[in-house]
Amino acid sequence: MQTLAVSDVVNVQIVMSPKAAATRDFGALLVLGSSPVIDVTERIRPYSSLDSVVSDFGTTAPEYLAANLFFSQSPQPAIMYAGRWAKTATSALLKGAVLSATQQAIANFTAVTAGGMQITIDGTLKNLAAIDLSGVTNLNGVASIITTKLASAGTCVWNATLNRFEVTSATTGTTSTISYAVAPASGVDVSALLGLVTGQASAPVNGVLAESLLSAVTDLADVSNGWYGLLVADPSLNPDDVLAVAAFIEGSGQSRIFGYTTQSSLALDPTSTTDIVSKLKGGNYKRTFTQFSSSSPYAAASIFGRAFTVNFQGNNTTITLKFKQEPGVTAESLASSQAKALKAKNCNVFVNYDNDTAIIQEGVMCNGYFFDEVHGLDWLQNDLQTAVWNLFYTNGKVSQTNPGINRIVTTLDSRAEQGVTNGLLAPGQWNGPNVGALSTGQYLTKGYYTYAPSVDTQSQADREARKSPPPQMAVKLAGAVHFADVIVNVNR
Repeated sequence: MQTLAVSDVVNVQIVMSPKAAATRDFGALLVLGSSPVIDVTERIRPYSSLDSVVSDFGTTAPEYLAANLFFSQSPQPAIMYAGRWAKTATSALLKGAVLSATQQAIANFTAVTAGGMQITIDGTLKNLAAIDLSGVTNLNGVASIITTKLASAGTCVWNATLNRFEVTSATTGTTSTISYAVAPASGVDVSALLGLVTGQASAPVNGVLAESLLSAVTDLADVSNGWYGLLVADPSLNPDDVLAVAAFIEGSGQSRIFGYTTQSSLALDPTSTTDIVSKLKGGNYKRTFTQFSSSSPYAAASIFGRAFTVNFQGNNTTITLKFKQEPGVTAESLASSQAKALKAKNCNVFVNYDNDTAIIQEGVMCNGYFFDEVHGLDWLQNDLQTAVWNLFYTNGKVSQTNPGINRIVTTLDSRAEQGVTNGLLAPGQWNGPNVGALSTGQYLTKGYYTYAPSVDTQSQADREARKSPPPQMAVKLAGAVHFADVIVNVNR
């Protein structure tokens, strides 16, 4: 029986609002190294624990040593990225499929007595024939026989950590190339057995020439916006490379922080002006910080680890780095003149005091700004930007009227209030320039003030371009107490 649709009378439509844009993660560190674990195509890989870093890098790689200091902080940071720097020319690589336990059964391989496969390496087709696997006892033995058949063209290994075979060209650079493996013209096909064929293996990765550190950093900045902090896991960096990276991080459109550890004793010399710490201070970099450590070339990772535990959406969660600890880093025992030299050069240090304690001091960037202020203001900038974006994105429109502009002001105020809640901002006397109705010397009772001109003052061109009158904000940083002079008056 035909019936009429209810929607002819009552028509209900469900409209889902757009999913709001997320703010950036200001607790993500990129550890950049040259260990051949991550290939130059994958380039970057996330890790949420030290155990996962160990699974890939072992316990001796520079990337692990830096990650260990990062994850050893308490409380523990949540996310780290490892990135690949092609410090030397790389070889072409074919990573086979991840083989299941059933596929790894040695009986699958010992059944092959006259196998073969074809693979093109460095532009030359290699026809591997008469492959006899009947005598192997493990998968390393399978890889060894394939290597023998490849002769001087390359090597095959069994990666027991990732459960796959990997074939690597014997050459490096741009002429180092590799293809998927294919079935042989005759004989039992072992290319599929090893998981090296199209549809199973990962895409072949060709070799590249050696790249500068700056090139690696700029490429990784393009590849991912996920990382905020940068530490290079290499104890022998050229000072010119450090300066080049600091300059890039400073000028990049995406806010980031670069941390560098120096082990040069010249940093302790008040007369030295040519050491890397002095040069970075001379560059007036507010997005680079340094630490002196005689015990660890990656001590700055520990500073990142402590700072990156801050949750800016929490209550009273912001911190100052001074007085904090560095688990796994040996505290320095310095003469007063050496400590003063580091302070004058805006270089941080984990140092012993004569009351059996050790602390980080002073927690500053190369230009003297405090780390926590740069970190916090980067969060505030992104949080304000994202909040206004979501106001535009999730609403039909924000009218170009004074009530519409007031919605922008209210949105900005709500996020500045979170800055007060987490301890970044606080009420205090405003000593900056006049802003709207706020005058220099006036008390900022909320810790922030937002002003937007009336739309009636807009130029016709700005109105036709649908621009908002520019909101202006005044915010007062809460700061932190690092020193105290106590006066004791005694009376008999």
